[in-house]
Amino acid sequence: MSYSNNDLFSPRQLRWLAATLWLSLPLSAHAAAASAAQPQTFVAAKKALFKLYQANPQQTTFYCGCPIRYQGKKMVPDLERCGYKVRKQATRAARIEWEHIMPAADFGRQRLCWQEGGRKSCVKNDPGFAQIEGDMHNLVPAIGEVNGDRGDLGFSDWNAATGMYGQCEMVIDFKRRQAQPPQRSRGAIARAYLYMAERHQLRLSDQQRKLYNGWNRQYPVSRWECERDEAIARLQGNHNRFVQEQCD
Repeated sequence: MSYSNNDLFSPRQLRWLAATLWLSLPLSAHAAAASAAQPQTFVAAKKALFKLYQANPQQTTFYCGCPIRYQGKKMVPDLERCGYKVRKQATRAARIEWEHIMPAADFGRQRLCWQEGGRKSCVKNDPGFAQIEGDMHNLVPAIGEVNGDRGDLGFSDWNAATGMYGQCEMVIDFKRRQAQPPQRSRGAIARAYLYMAERHQLRLSDQQRKLYNGWNRQYPVSRWECERDEAIARLQGNHNRFVQEQCD
């Protein structure tokens, strides 16, 4: 991103100034600003993201790049236009679901509620889990079948041959329990994982950090990533700094 030579401050300097002023505010002002942000639950996040994507109809599904059609309150992938081939679950392939890039199981297992009763227990008994589950920076529209096949599998890159979903380059290795995402989504995946680990104090393995730091460098942000980050910051009250740092 560029800025005019006539501007007094660059975007990075303005963010530093804003952060400095924020830290100088009394606690009551922080509380008021936080309460102005949208409630962060999975249900609320999905509703807000639906409106965000509907207002940007040129956007496509996250992994496969399929155009999205809107039918009332439903988002439907245009499978023909993107050359998607149904692997097994035709019903689920015909709808769009909100995918957690870092799966709920990954951050859920790091909380006591998950050990006591899995996701249902966390949703019911742990407000902190609800905040993480509804973090919009970690949610993207995906073809339901791909979302279901991926489940809570971790991402990797082993140069697997594509084609299991037609022209969609997502690969799921059920035996190895790994998913190889298309190059088009790797940068955003990396920045979501790094953000989630930092924002919510979640553990990543050394192998994961190495992979995602590499993808973050190799696959820079798109214009839509920057616009999406700005929109979510207005709705949720915070940026993904790993995106924002590349949007200057």
